[in-house]
Amino acid sequence: MLELPIDPEIIDDDNARHDAALTADYAALGHQLARRGLSIDAVTAKVASFHVALPSWGVGTGGTRFARFPGPGEPRGIFEKLDDCAVIQQLGRATPGVSLHFPWDKADPAELKAKAQGLGLVFDAVNSNTFQDHPHDPKQPLSYKFGSLSHADAAVRAQAVDHNLETVEIGTALGSTALTVWIADGSNFAGQSDLGRAFDRYLQSMKAITARLPADWRIFAEHKMYEPAFYSTVVQDWGTSYLAATELGPKAFCLVDLGHHAPNVNIEQIVSRLIKAGKLGGFHFNDSRYGDDDLDAGSIDPFRLFLVFNELVEAEDRVAALRPAHMLDQSHNVTDPIESLIRSAGEVRRAYAQALLVDRAALHGYQDDNDALMASETLKQAFRTDVEPILALARLKAGGAIDPIGAYRASGYRAKVAAERPAVRGTGGGIV
Repeated sequence: MLELPIDPEIIDDDNARHDAALTADYAALGHQLARRGLSIDAVTAKVASFHVALPSWGVGTGGTRFARFPGPGEPRGIFEKLDDCAVIQQLGRATPGVSLHFPWDKADPAELKAKAQGLGLVFDAVNSNTFQDHPHDPKQPLSYKFGSLSHADAAVRAQAVDHNLETVEIGTALGSTALTVWIADGSNFAGQSDLGRAFDRYLQSMKAITARLPADWRIFAEHKMYEPAFYSTVVQDWGTSYLAATELGPKAFCLVDLGHHAPNVNIEQIVSRLIKAGKLGGFHFNDSRYGDDDLDAGSIDPFRLFLVFNELVEAEDRVAALRPAHMLDQSHNVTDPIESLIRSAGEVRRAYAQALLVDRAALHGYQDDNDALMASETLKQAFRTDVEPILALARLKAGGAIDPIGAYRASGYRAKVAAERPAVRGTGGGIV
């Protein structure tokens, strides 16, 4: 029996306030889409089946490089993180999976699995951590200050490989089938590191991990343009990630984090290329203004998010064969993390729903006729469509809330956990 964190009656009462308006809005949108030859129910069914995983670390307050300002009721460990993730899933019905990060979330796998099952959650891709030192982990006594999988010292590389293999072992016990590897390796001064040899050492380490993956597992190589290394980064762009995934073989894929690119990079084109190459492993959804800001998905550039999904829908059959993983990866500095994650999951689904509305036949015709304006207008027509009734009905039919943030606030959950969980004092640098 599920142990849901919010009383279902609270959700039912809140839904009763919005039900009549939703019925009217859904019918009106259905008539509009029917005139365009689209079935609103078919679109709703597809949206309802689309899920995005939650990052376990996302339910805590993030921060800037200079400070972190903890919020009330912050989770003290992985079990309380799962409670918060269950709230997001109960209300939004788009996030049944949780992506764990080790050693941050290390606990007895059997207890983790039992806790998740009791909350109606499952575990998605697992994440290793060699971008910081772990003085309390006896299995990682060596420092990663100057790198991990690409470190000049073979002993440090071996430690990093062993940590990744331990993460896979834990993930296997949890039911996960994918490992995401992001490293902070790089250099801050010209000449500090041999650029070629560092990448060779990274590939050697990744090969050692990939060779010991279970048969049904995949490994995702995640790139990042900069930070914390500001002169060179070992895996700095999608081309390097693709090069690594190609050399590592059929179990290796590229993970696209929307914030890990240079300004003005055409991310949707990168997605198209990786689909064609058969190497699109998945996404970390967030938004960005200047760099890797990890802002709420769709909060800055919702059109870009839509264009990414336009490529996914355009290549639907090939994408289905690739089975890309979808996960949020955000840092919440000034909002309630639960509210931000609820909204972000909704924005990802919104972009998908809008992409499903694109008139593909018309778009291809305009493209072949070199009619730039009408090709653009075809995309804009789908993007401008208010699909909120589709998203709301998908939540409602799955037992969620028509207005998930409103229902969350009505539940008093944050005040309740704030009373139960000791307050956390502000600290220095808060990047997570």
